Amino acid sequence: MTHTPHREAGRARDRRARRSLTDRLATGFARTRAGAAVTTAIAALRARPVPRHWTHGFGIVPLALLVVLIVSGAVLTIFYAPSSERVIYAGSYAPLRGTEVSAAFDSVMRLSFEIPGGLLLRQVHHWSALALAAALCVQLAIIFFTGGYRRPRRASWVLLVGVLVLALATGWSGYALPDDLLSGTGLRITEGVALGIPVVGTWISALLFGGAFPGDVIERLTPLHVVVLPLALVAVVLVRSVLVLRRPVPLLPRPPERPLEFVPTWPRAAARAAGLGAIVVALITFVGATVTISPVWLNGPSDPASAAAGSQPDWYTGFLDGALRLVPPGWEVEWLGRTWTLAVIVPLLVVGVFVVGVALYPYLESWILHDSGTYDTLDRPRNAANRTAIGVAGFIFVGTMWAAAAADHLASLFHLSLELVLVGFQVQLFAGPVIGFVVAQRVCLGLQRRDLDIVEHGWETGRIVRLPGGAYTEVHAGGGDPELWRLASTTSSPIRSSISQQKEEEP
Repeated sequence: MTHTPHREAGRARDRRARRSLTDRLATGFARTRAGAAVTTAIAALRARPVPRHWTHGFGIVPLALLVVLIVSGAVLTIFYAPSSERVIYAGSYAPLRGTEVSAAFDSVMRLSFEIPGGLLLRQVHHWSALALAAALCVQLAIIFFTGGYRRPRRASWVLLVGVLVLALATGWSGYALPDDLLSGTGLRITEGVALGIPVVGTWISALLFGGAFPGDVIERLTPLHVVVLPLALVAVVLVRSVLVLRRPVPLLPRPPERPLEFVPTWPRAAARAAGLGAIVVALITFVGATVTISPVWLNGPSDPASAAAGSQPDWYTGFLDGALRLVPPGWEVEWLGRTWTLAVIVPLLVVGVFVVGVALYPYLESWILHDSGTYDTLDRPRNAANRTAIGVAGFIFVGTMWAAAAADHLASLFHLSLELVLVGFQVQLFAGPVIGFVVAQRVCLGLQRRDLDIVEHGWETGRIVRLPGGAYTEVHAGGGDPELWRLASTTSSPIRSSISQQKEEEP
């Protein structure tokens, strides 16, 4: 049977007219207000170029870890019993069978040993929390040392610091939920710190524990960890993501012969981000499957009359524990009819001032330097010697407090007295940042002088030639304008000023 050309054309028109359900739904959604907004957003992302540089991957890692935390936490919530009610453990772990435990501890034991994949899920959740804090710290460090926090990205910096604080608070609130002996010891320390706060300390302790320790702290921390803090964390991340996407990506200086390769944010950069996120999920799952963390069955149930010897907090809150240990003993004063425990007040004030100072640093810097400019180009850390030195000093300051949390372990390991170890950390807390600042600043200035020498004289080639007069000299290559990218782009830089002065003096 033959078909005429007119009949074939008619059938083709019919096939085009009979669109699939998906096409019709997509067309209908595009005509709505929400669809128009999505279409506009995708068009903007297609027009937004993103450089293919390894530092931009550090913004993806925290997002991937946050997704893992939310998904694993939602599943864990189904099996977790947020109750301090005392029950008799009758699970599959024989050494604890017949022991009186809380319903929360019993549910964690059941999740670890009786629910398929439960232990893997617990460990992936815990490792993700540890890795999230580390990824955020690395991201903050990269932004700080390259000057990515300056106008017009100051609000993004403040929000990122807020994300870190919320992540730490969420991790701390989840640390106590297993209700084992280790988390119980941590809660006892928290109660002591709360009671040491003058005027409002007793109210804070009652709000947190609901009465005498341990009270109903599990019931009070669960909604905080499961609902309040995660929602706040996700909200801040979304707001910051919107702010970041509305601005062009700041770029690091590059040599002219090696320009950056740019790709559109959608779909190429998004696909690369999804691939990196999948790698992060795979790695954290592998770690959770092979490395044990938080073995509650070895710690045993929480007991208000007992404390775990050698207990240590998770790494991201270690600086708080270390700050408490570094305060000299006996720091108390009587004033206004109250006892002011400086051993608690001073560490809290120091940590609080430090965190606020980090969050407001972009505004403080622009105020001190009278700088109201906008920056879409990042700095090489060596070209901002003072900023880099301040960052190094800050890391030494926090690192000293963090290391002091393990003072007892260090004293036992090296067979030293605990008092001697603490005195060493106290000296380092004040002298370390100063020494780090001076050394980092001198190193940066030395590297700047080296870059200036490359601009003026080129690279050393190692080739020695003899001049007509009999003298020997080394042949240099390059230098000049192609190497000017190495120098600071700000007019206040002494290196840039030196170059400008030399060019003005040339005939």
